[in-house]
This record gives sequence, C-alpha cells and structure tokens, in this order.
Amino acid sequence: MSPAIAAKEGGRQRRAGSHHHCLDVRSEAPPALALCEDGLPGGEAEALLPPEPGSRGARGCRAELGSILLLLVLYVLQGIPLGLAGSVPLILQSKSASYTDQAFFSFVFWPFSLKLLWAPLVDAVYLRGFGRRKSWLVPTQYVLGLFMIYMSTQVDVLLGDGEGRGPDVVALTVTFFLFEFLAATQDIAVDGWALTMLSRENVGYASTCNSVGQTAGYFLGNVLFLALESASFCNKYLRIKPQPQGIVTLSDFLFFWGAVFLITTTLVALLKKENKELTPTKEETKGITDTYRLLFSIIKMPAVLTFCLLILTAKVGFSAADAVTGLKLVEEGVPKEHLALLAVPMVPLQIILPLIISKYTAGPQPLNTFYKAMPFRLLLGLEFAFLVWWTPKVKHEEGFPVYYYAVVLLSYALHQITLYSMYVAIMAFNAKVSDPLIGGTYMTLLNTVSNLGGNWPSTVALWLVDPLTVKECAGAQEQTCGTTVAAELCTKAGGSCVTTLDGYYVESVICVILGFGWWFLLGPKLKKLQDEGQSSWKCKRTN
Repeated sequence: MSPAIAAKEGGRQRRAGSHHHCLDVRSEAPPALALCEDGLPGGEAEALLPPEPGSRGARGCRAELGSILLLLVLYVLQGIPLGLAGSVPLILQSKSASYTDQAFFSFVFWPFSLKLLWAPLVDAVYLRGFGRRKSWLVPTQYVLGLFMIYMSTQVDVLLGDGEGRGPDVVALTVTFFLFEFLAATQDIAVDGWALTMLSRENVGYASTCNSVGQTAGYFLGNVLFLALESASFCNKYLRIKPQPQGIVTLSDFLFFWGAVFLITTTLVALLKKENKELTPTKEETKGITDTYRLLFSIIKMPAVLTFCLLILTAKVGFSAADAVTGLKLVEEGVPKEHLALLAVPMVPLQIILPLIISKYTAGPQPLNTFYKAMPFRLLLGLEFAFLVWWTPKVKHEEGFPVYYYAVVLLSYALHQITLYSMYVAIMAFNAKVSDPLIGGTYMTLLNTVSNLGGNWPSTVALWLVDPLTVKECAGAQEQTCGTTVAAELCTKAGGSCVTTLDGYYVESVICVILGFGWWFLLGPKLKKLQDEGQSSWKCKRTN
C-alpha cells in the first residue's frame, strides 16, 4: 500500500519470507560444460559444497554462534538504508510533494532489482590477501557510514525548510539511490561470505539471518524512525510535556547509524578473518565475461524469454494500489507514523503465510496459485480506492476512530495474503525450472525480471497521478490549474485550485481493467509454461 507498509516485491526489497537470492557465481568447476542454446560456456555448482577429505568435521550451531551473530548484524545494517529510503516518500508526502516527484524518487528502489548487473564483478574482483568478500564489504560499509554522516549535515536542507523552500527531490533521489546501490552491493558480498563463513551443516542459518536481520533493520530505519520523528506520536506516548518536534530527526538518525556503520566495519576488518579452509579452486568464480554471456544465453531461450515478457507485465494491474494508496492516505490526513506502525502486527502473518502457501505451490503447477490469487488482488485495488475516498469522511478533530484503523489493517492483511500467494508461487516456479547446474545464475535472473515487473509499473503509476488529475481555479475566473505556473497564477489572482477529479481514482480503475485483461488474455499463457518440458528450460550439456 505504501513504501512503509506494503511488501513491495521489487521495491524496498525486504523479500517475503526467507527467500533471498543473489547471483551465486561462487562455485567450483562444474562436472559438465553447460551450453545454453548457442553453445556458450557456463557452469554453476551447488552452493553447499560437499565435505572434503581432511576438512573440518560437523560443527554445532553453538560453535559458530559468533559467525551467525555477525551475519545477523550485517543484515541488520543492510536493512537501515532500505528502511530510511522507504520512509522518505511519506515525509515528502507530508510536505506536499507532487506525485511526479514521488515517481522520480521511486527509482531509489531499483538497485536491489538490478544488482544482477554488477554481481559478477563483485564475485570476481577482489584482493586475495584481504579476503574475497571483505574486499567489497569493508569499503562499501565505510562509504555508507561516511556518506550517512555527511548527509546528516545536509538532509534538513534537502527536505526543505517549510518556509517556501520545498524538498530537493533530485538530490534526495541521487543520495538514496546511492544508499540502495551500496546496500545491494553489501548484500552480494554478505550472501557470498555466508556460504564460507558457516560450515556446511550450519549454512542454512544464513537465510534466517538474512530474513530476520533485514526485517529488523528495515523496522529500525522505517517504523521506529517515523514513530520517534513524529512530534504527535512522541507527545502522546513518550513524553509528559509536549514539544514541537519528535525525539529524533532524520539528521540525528543518519549520524547515529553512520557512526555504527564505521565502528562495526572497523571491527569486522580487524577481527574477522575469512575462512581459508576451502581450496582456492572451490572459492573461485568463472570469468566475468563468461557470466554475462551465460546470462544472455539463458534469456534467449524461448521459454525463458516468454516467461520474462509475461512477468514484466503481470503486475501492471496492481501498480496504483501498491504505489499510490499509502501516499493518498497520508494526503488525506492519516499520520505517516500510524501507517508505518500497521506493519508491526503483520509480521506474524508474513512469517506464517509462506509456510501455508508453499503447501499449494510445492506441486508441479505452482503458477495455478498465482493465477487464482490475481483477481482477488485486483479487486482489492478497488477496495483501496474506496478506502481513500472514505478516509476524509470519518476523520474528526482528534484524528481517526479505532474502527477506521481496524478496516485499514484488515485491508492490508487481505492484500498481504494475495501478494504472498503470488510471490511464493513465482518463487516456486523459478526454483522448479531453474537448471541446477547453473542454479544461482539462472534463478537470480528470473527473480530479477520478476522484481523489475513490480518496479516499473509503480514508477509509471506515481508519475501518471498528476496528469490524470483535473483541477479548477475556484474564486478567480479565466484562470486554470493545469500546470504549476497556472496554479501559481490562480493563487495570485485570489483563487485556489480545487480538485474535481482525482487521478488516483482514474488510475485505479484503469489498472484494474488492464489487470483483468492480462488475466483473461495472457494469464493462461503463463500457466501453459508449466506444461513445457524440462528440456525447454535446461541448458544443453556436454561432458
């Protein structure tokens, strides 16, 4: 529903459940040569390496508790930039930023969906003496920490002073895009390090650290920050004597976490050594050029290309509901910190849902669940539009009644059920068709396309809200409000711009129509991909 409370499938990138896939091109030489259609070489071994003669024996969880805790801390730090980026749209909305500005800022959420483009570089280029993963992790986190400290001195100016100077959206977008880029790079390095930091018996804890740590980091950077930044929330729940500001500001928050980044990174650089027990050949990756050629050859396969084209357009029908609804609620007066706090009771549901849904997607037809959930999620888009229309009608001087938040929470819960049904189904299908020989590269490619299929419709949906909105100049004849300049002339003439048709409602209806059109016409084609033989998805092999 918004960057704060909706699990954006390709946006802020706290992935649903514990599924997390980066480009796993960290492997030993494959037992066979993989050729995808045109005979390009590639190869990907399983991430979990078999034990070698003379290697360390089975180790319990307690023996590696320090490494597990370190992974957890690294994933928490990764979630901080993600949470802060998710909070900025709500802050911008409270400062009356345009939806065109929101669309521009939404590019901040793209790097995690695009990390496949530079993941081979992170995997292949490193300083052997310092450590393969530390070569990227340490400088990346140092840059993040220093940049956050520097931004703590500039962010108040970038957000606007509230005295005629609005937010500098371009500078904010560039800044947080860099945050997300660095966090995505850190994610690649940490995911790779987890495979060698933990023993084969305990490597499964890496996904748990990922899910728990990133969720906790996002919560700290988004929900907790928005609550402590809100003067009304702090005055109501945390203070005896009211004050005009919250307990913390974005500047304070950036400085604190920038310092935490620097301290943590220094400790990791000095105290944590990478595992040297694996032989170099098993820790080496294939060349960068071969990896990119492999990706290109995979996507040229007819079945893969058809899947990519379908999944890139499948989420158009949800774009207005997912990208705009939360911002509209803030525009209608719902406190942004209250919207953020609605994510808290959803955490148990988000943990349980994948476990339940996976029972229905574990069979040979996982996309049936995707297809069945889609119309319900589309109809929820209309329900969200009704919720936005209803919001100002129940607002009173003291805010909103409890039953209003109950309705919002129920709507959000239903949305999560449909979202996770589709998400888990796609993940199950990607795992089902991915060639095990090059599983990491293959599955990451499919997941990247799926994430992009959610990113670009959200950006377009935000951008179209203002053009589709119709406003009139009330109180000043012969004046219009079609453009920013015209709106200023209307105000100078003593009038005011009044919205006669909100583009959000127009967009919601258009999206639902397009969504059902996709469901009727292209949905069966997506389901039909399940009937393709294994040979349609697997690369040719020669011994």
